[in-house]
Amino acid sequence: MPYKEKTAWLALLAMVVAFGPYFAIAATTPPDDMLPNLRQLSFFAIAVVVQLIILAIGHLLLRRSSPDEAGAPADERDRLIQQRAVTYAYHVLISGVIMVAIVMPFFTGGWAIVNAAIFMIVLAEFVSYGVTVGSYRRQS
Repeated sequence: MPYKEKTAWLALLAMVVAFGPYFAIAATTPPDDMLPNLRQLSFFAIAVVVQLIILAIGHLLLRRSSPDEAGAPADERDRLIQQRAVTYAYHVLISGVIMVAIVMPFFTGGWAIVNAAIFMIVLAEFVSYGVTVGSYRRQS
């Protein structure tokens, strides 16, 4: 398995572990619309810290297990896969921006908009890493 595929799997795992519970809590116990809501901010901060810890430890372990591959420059295949992944993620992100910035303010406000924006950012990253993993899997 190529190093870049391993890091994409790591990022997917980190997002699911960190943001899965965050969005489950946000969906089941919606906060009041007062901003700032320190309870909601603390949930988000915990999710981000958990993601960072998983990524830091994972990257450290991956680098130790294959230091030559970790330092290798991206080849043409890697660049094409990255370009494809970013293209798909961009479409998801721009759709989310349109929904959050143009449509949602007419129907809701406060934390619903904030959580929708966070969700679309996480979803775009998930799509990016998912396309990366899928592309490497398809080519192996």
